[in-house]
Amino acid sequence: MLTTVTYSTRAPALPYAPDGYDKRYVDQFNNILRIYFNQLDAAIRNLVATTDSAIPVSIGGTNVDAFGRLRVSNPLTLFDSSHRYADNNLWVNSITGTAAATFSADEGLINMTVGSASGDQIIRETIKVFAYQPGKSLLVMSTFVFGTAKANLRQRVGYYGAANGIYFERDGTTNYMVERSSVTGSVVNTRIAQADWNQDPLNGTGPSGLTLDSSKAQILYMDVEWLGLGTVRTGFIINGEFIPVHNFDHANLVTTTYITTASLPLRYEMTNTAATSGASTLKQVCSTVISEGGYELRGAQLSAGNTITSPTTLTTAGTLYPIVSIRLKTARLDAIAILTAISILGVTNNANYKWSVIASGTTTGGTWVSAGTNSGVEYNITGTAFTTGTGRILATGYFQGSNQGAASVDILKAALFTTQLERDPFTPTAYELTLTCAAASNGDQVLGSLDWEEISR
Repeated sequence: MLTTVTYSTRAPALPYAPDGYDKRYVDQFNNILRIYFNQLDAAIRNLVATTDSAIPVSIGGTNVDAFGRLRVSNPLTLFDSSHRYADNNLWVNSITGTAAATFSADEGLINMTVGSASGDQIIRETIKVFAYQPGKSLLVMSTFVFGTAKANLRQRVGYYGAANGIYFERDGTTNYMVERSSVTGSVVNTRIAQADWNQDPLNGTGPSGLTLDSSKAQILYMDVEWLGLGTVRTGFIINGEFIPVHNFDHANLVTTTYITTASLPLRYEMTNTAATSGASTLKQVCSTVISEGGYELRGAQLSAGNTITSPTTLTTAGTLYPIVSIRLKTARLDAIAILTAISILGVTNNANYKWSVIASGTTTGGTWVSAGTNSGVEYNITGTAFTTGTGRILATGYFQGSNQGAASVDILKAALFTTQLERDPFTPTAYELTLTCAAASNGDQVLGSLDWEEISR
């Protein structure tokens, strides 16, 4: 079917010669107008004509997000990482051989190192995965300095885990953009070498005219349009400009989802695939994950707590006891669950209490119970002891048992992903989030509950 493009280059009505004007000059002016409009008509006909195909429409450049919406100044940061005074405890390590992760106070970064032996490897992955929301562009940025390129040394940075994601890779001396997918039931890495990048190979011949020096500090970016079938745009920020280098396109091309999920962790890794000529260092700097256009919690609401007839007895004064503990199921460590509220009631009249919400502590005793077949969470309301260890206190407060009512705290709707459940994917271990309580007197009793929202369903 023909698509007809209509246009007009018709000259406006030509001027006439009013009384008193020399008609010769008016005729010359009219001739100039005719020549101009004839040339314009010919030029447009060379550009636009009747065609048997749709006129292409570009979704836009880097000034728009992955859905073609103009980027404005209301992004919502789901995660950010920097290292000012120490390794920030937002990452966990998988280390093989003589590899190591070392904080550099002067540089404000983590030096990831491997020796020269075959199999030396270090992988750093975030303790959280990040919530992709359908219909919103997910923008990821990571900064780094790769180690010196050498045979048998592979380095990777990106938004990916063991099974799915997108990353930049340098294997030996060759650069790649890679899509990792497990939709077939097995992990498949689709590697696109730099020379074949479809937006700009960054070898001096592309639209930017720039050449990538992957031995220097780089800002990698990618924006993800998932919906199961969308486009991932990848590139680098150089001289303050977003330079797109390769798009992974899928809509109208694939027959199923291109990756299992777009809710993924961040990763940095370096591996000796065989013996190398010497030790190597990859510098991990900063990372961020941003939901462009904000984020709305629309998950399943769940809760766990004491039954009304079974309060927790705080046997020893001043000792923290677990009231309710929740954690991800081992089989669903990439699920996203966010604590949204706590409620605690002092049963013993006129008793004084201190409550705390603690991440990454350890509950002893009791029984872990599934929060449901479709839930990614399990809970424990019968724990007998609690150890804070290297855990973090996220919130704390005081209340008094009385007949006037409960202390109820809605702590996390504003904090959003601050209290997301965490995990170590390498061990694998789910980290606890626990409502604890201590009393001023022996034997005081409390009732408590935790509410959470599960985005991964």
